[in-house]
Amino acid sequence: MTIVVGYVPTPEGEAALTQAISEARKTGTRLLVVNSSKGDALVDNRYAQEPEIQTIEERLATQGIDHVIKQPVRGHDAAAEVLDAAEEHNAQLIVIGLRRRTPVGKLIMGSTSQRILLEADCPVLAVKAAATA
Repeated sequence: MTIVVGYVPTPEGEAALTQAISEARKTGTRLLVVNSSKGDALVDNRYAQEPEIQTIEERLATQGIDHVIKQPVRGHDAAAEVLDAAEEHNAQLIVIGLRRRTPVGKLIMGSTSQRILLEADCPVLAVKAAATA
């Protein structure tokens, strides 16, 4: 079994990763970190660069977490990549970070988090980043 975490290099992504590490440590479960890009732009600030991936790799190794980091660039949106990974690896849990949005923002725009919450076949743990002052 596996815990899948959708990671982006943001405070929300860090909160999700931290919680996923905690869950993996409690259950002794492998952690699959998914950070994807649709590849439709020259620069995608949601796609972690090598130094960020190396930092995550070191953090997980130092904590003794059995893990895999995937960075697919297949033209799929982030929700599809996380859901596909969860299905492929028989995930027992998906961990995602939520960002704060206005009610109008929630109404007008689709949400990666919402799609994962609605379509996942396993439990989904949604976490928020700590509020900044």
